[in-house]
Amino acid sequence: QFLFVVTFSTFLLCCVDYDVLFATRPLNHSHVPERAKVTLPDAVLPAPQCARRLRGSGWLLFLLVLAGAVWLCRLVTALRRLVGYWEIRSFYIRALGIPAEELCNHSWQSVQARLLALQRRQPLCVPRRELTELDIHHRILRFRNYTVAMVNKSLLPVRFRLPLLGPVVFLTRGLQFNLELLLFRGPAALFQNTWSLRPQVKRAGARRALARGLARAAVLLGVANLALCPCVLGWRLLLAFFSYAEGLKRAPGSLGARRWSLYARHYLRHFNELGHELQARLGRGHAPATKYMDSFSSPLLAVLARHVGFFAGSVLAVLIVLTVYDEDVLTVQHILTAITLLGLVVTVARSFIPDEHAVWCPEQLLQRVLAHVHYLPEHWQGRAGRAETRAEMAQLFQYKAVFILEELLSPLVTPLILIFAFPPRALDIVDFFRNFTVEVAGVGDICSFAQLDVRHHGNPQWLSEGHTEAPPERQAEHGKTELSLMRFALSNPRWRPPPPARRFLGHLQAQVTRDAATAPAPRHLLAEGPLAASLLSEDS
Repeated sequence: QFLFVVTFSTFLLCCVDYDVLFATRPLNHSHVPERAKVTLPDAVLPAPQCARRLRGSGWLLFLLVLAGAVWLCRLVTALRRLVGYWEIRSFYIRALGIPAEELCNHSWQSVQARLLALQRRQPLCVPRRELTELDIHHRILRFRNYTVAMVNKSLLPVRFRLPLLGPVVFLTRGLQFNLELLLFRGPAALFQNTWSLRPQVKRAGARRALARGLARAAVLLGVANLALCPCVLGWRLLLAFFSYAEGLKRAPGSLGARRWSLYARHYLRHFNELGHELQARLGRGHAPATKYMDSFSSPLLAVLARHVGFFAGSVLAVLIVLTVYDEDVLTVQHILTAITLLGLVVTVARSFIPDEHAVWCPEQLLQRVLAHVHYLPEHWQGRAGRAETRAEMAQLFQYKAVFILEELLSPLVTPLILIFAFPPRALDIVDFFRNFTVEVAGVGDICSFAQLDVRHHGNPQWLSEGHTEAPPERQAEHGKTELSLMRFALSNPRWRPPPPARRFLGHLQAQVTRDAATAPAPRHLLAEGPLAASLLSEDS
């Protein structure tokens, strides 16, 4: 894809005669008198002329050399990954006894069970005779658990308060790549390899020196991003155009669809939750989240949209009728452009018109969202119909157009965050890695939150009364430790949790049993409950 975009863009710049293509200069057909129409080959320059135009542009040659170097790096990376994938394939076939054609019939739990059985027969991890399901997740999600914990403790510079805009969340793939390079994978990272921190990170006396080094590395990385900003921005623009232009013409409303933001995928992720598990959970929450966001409408915008849609639709209808009556209408200059733009205006206008037959209850829709995503701020309770709640939800569940815009702005904003926003937090980040890292034999250094230890990281408000000794600064926010423990125990029923976690789960099961025993009969729920009152009321 990278090679195609670079080659095709170079062809459009150097090898197309736009005077012929736009018919601003007549084409001489004297040598072929029977030809009267301009064809696509007529607008393509001969190869020697194309090469001369390419050699005459120094900046274009520089960009092509730079693109070639980037492509070679990506090729080497792809080959390395291919070798790793081949090793994984061989491991599945020979060690786990799962042929490639049968892999689609196995769940992750069955693969994990075979891996644990293999460890007992032929130790893959020498320091320990047996591994647990939690150990496997720690190895796979080592860096991801750290990132989820830092987002949970609001350590990463991704939330800002800007003039006129108010609270803003900015986390893109480019910024995430740079943060991972700083903390986990780069030459100045806090991890010295894929399984252990640098020894000085664990010493309290070296915290300030480490923080200064981390801040300096962030500034240098930001300057490098700033120097490469024009090239990266140009690449982002080309990639966005080739990726979304055709889809925008075919389905203009696709940019109005919503998706979970990259920040939401960290904020809503449990500790030790694999990527496919997170994707399935957020996928189940997509429909109720869309209904909740669509339940908000502006009467003024709806009136304006109806009028704009009527005017644009009327003109579009006339143009379509004229085109059906006589195809020569299409030869009129810019007539196709007008039809396309009018169709886009009609589609956008319709998106602002609410369904007049729909009856939405924001509180219940938000509860449906919570049933799947599990994490919502406490101050949203009872305030689902407020515009402030919708604005905060939009930071987690954003328009696709907003996602594309953020990715396009990333080459400009990421250097500023690295240079100005990251250094002041460097000391807190170093302290976080020192205070919340534990070494597990056979696994390496892991984030202590990922151990799901309610005694050391539990929150007393989440049914952990008497089972936690954690001070407020060591507690996970929003009950993430407890919720992650519940999810992991449900996903891995054969896992034997440690005694504190077992007591918490037993307490939770007892509470659920008591609630079920005292709940009203199901036949009374629809007759007397608030759900029925909301669904049956005409003015809800």
